[in-house]
Amino acid sequence: MSLDRAKDVQVFPITSDTRVFRSRSWTRLKFEIEYSLQKGTTANSYLIESDRTVLLDIPGESFSDIFINALQKRVDLEAIDYLVLGHINPNRAITLKKILPLAPNLQIVCSNPGAIALRKILEDQDLELNITVIKGDDTLDIGQDHRLEFIPIPNPRYPDLLCTYDPRSQVLYTDKLFGMHVCGDRIFDEGWTTDLEDRRYYFDCLMAPHARQIGAALDKIAEKNAKIYAVGHGCLVKYGLTELNSYYREWLQNQGDRAMTVALIYASAYGNTTTIAQAIARGVTKAGVAVESINAESTDPETIKIAVEKASGFIMGSPTLGGHPPTQIQTALGIVLGNTNKTKLAGVFGSYGWSGEAIDILETKFRNAGYSFGFDTIRVKFKPTDQIIKTCEEAGTDFAQKLKKAQRANKPKATSGTSEVARTEQALGRLVGSLCVVTTKQEELKGAMLASWVSQATFTPPGITVAVAKERAIESLLHIGSGFVLNILQQGEHIGLMKQFLKPFAPGEDRFQGVAIEEAENGCPILTDALAFLECRIASKMECGDHWLVYATAEKGKLLQSEGVTAVHHRKSGTHY
Repeated sequence: MSLDRAKDVQVFPITSDTRVFRSRSWTRLKFEIEYSLQKGTTANSYLIESDRTVLLDIPGESFSDIFINALQKRVDLEAIDYLVLGHINPNRAITLKKILPLAPNLQIVCSNPGAIALRKILEDQDLELNITVIKGDDTLDIGQDHRLEFIPIPNPRYPDLLCTYDPRSQVLYTDKLFGMHVCGDRIFDEGWTTDLEDRRYYFDCLMAPHARQIGAALDKIAEKNAKIYAVGHGCLVKYGLTELNSYYREWLQNQGDRAMTVALIYASAYGNTTTIAQAIARGVTKAGVAVESINAESTDPETIKIAVEKASGFIMGSPTLGGHPPTQIQTALGIVLGNTNKTKLAGVFGSYGWSGEAIDILETKFRNAGYSFGFDTIRVKFKPTDQIIKTCEEAGTDFAQKLKKAQRANKPKATSGTSEVARTEQALGRLVGSLCVVTTKQEELKGAMLASWVSQATFTPPGITVAVAKERAIESLLHIGSGFVLNILQQGEHIGLMKQFLKPFAPGEDRFQGVAIEEAENGCPILTDALAFLECRIASKMECGDHWLVYATAEKGKLLQSEGVTAVHHRKSGTHY
């Protein structure tokens, strides 16, 4: 599969009278955390042709023209009766503006928050909108036993989210639920286990911060006897439908079982602050702390109050509008200041176009009130870049680690003894490992970590395993198909490199400052003072408690020091490195 192919639209029948239009981009579509695997994406739309013709969902601006062209080859746009919008945003609204003049009789069906958002986005346009707002148990009869059922499943990121179920075809149109950002030729999920890492990553980025609402959504859709999930992104779910539901439940349970929660409160004028919020949330959740994501624009004050009272820490983000935070953030600020203990950890972030006063206002209010900060305030001008998104993720991880450190400090110290647990820990700690540094690079992003849980795993092909803690910054750069270099350190010459990569780094800080490096053929850094190196490609990953076990094949390697021996790591306890 070539990743430099032009955008296209793949059209395919999924039932006798329903087609999917998969608008495909083979390269990364947006600079948002959920696209960071850089496997492209599809924006899926669906056409049901019965007595009435229904279009479900439309792609964003990137696909507007090619999508409309593909749609016109199949149907006269004037013959489309309904457009069901599972979610609306400014990008999709641009496509809608192009469709409306070609489909004058089009009736738009959406949730009430969707209708409000649509009218706001198009308020300066001279367009007549024929909108039907879904209420309660509304259905839509389009003939031939197709009676569409609607299921509102709002969450803070997508307050207008709406699923649609067609009982005749047993297709559930899920929009954002169960998707993944991967472009390919498969229509359905044959060999669904190969998609699991991508669907998990998509879940961690978009669903985990809204675990409570996503759990309620799963309960609602469980009442429908669906055989196909017509998702908004990626291949449709058919063969792994039951298993994917189970995985979603398991992943949600993992969020619910976490001892600490961070309240992440934000508003967003143009989507940039939301992008930052999602990256911070990803960093927090990967470090083992749950996030309660709160969109201040669509959340009532009592919900905000309950969330911040429960949370171990809070993070607030805002755009700047007219030199100030929007009204909803000002209200949330008052709630936080009036209802949170000053010992709770705080964080501030925001985006701006020219000034950014709102960010300064939030930071000043919290500092004057006596709160400690979990990371340096994040200020982003205009749209976040890949590097900024990575920095925001690392800031979220730092925030979570500080919460966990404070929790450990407050726990009474366990007395040493000869319990079975203590004996097991001591024995486990006697396992030794080679001291190595894992280095990687993806475009402008670089990462590195000191690793001692490394082992050869296979002879044919030559392969190794590396255990990577979930909260490591480099973890987000190590996915199936990614390359890295394993730099094996030399005994007696390893102290400098070990100290360099053992020290804590600030979010976005260059790990390689002052280190002698060369570029490997796979583009990743080689530490020239190492004993040896292996260029590796990740073949699979397995989730193991608080670590990922990464299996990679060694594609090539070289001994840099012919007389040296490998440095090893000795521990006294199996509970820490």
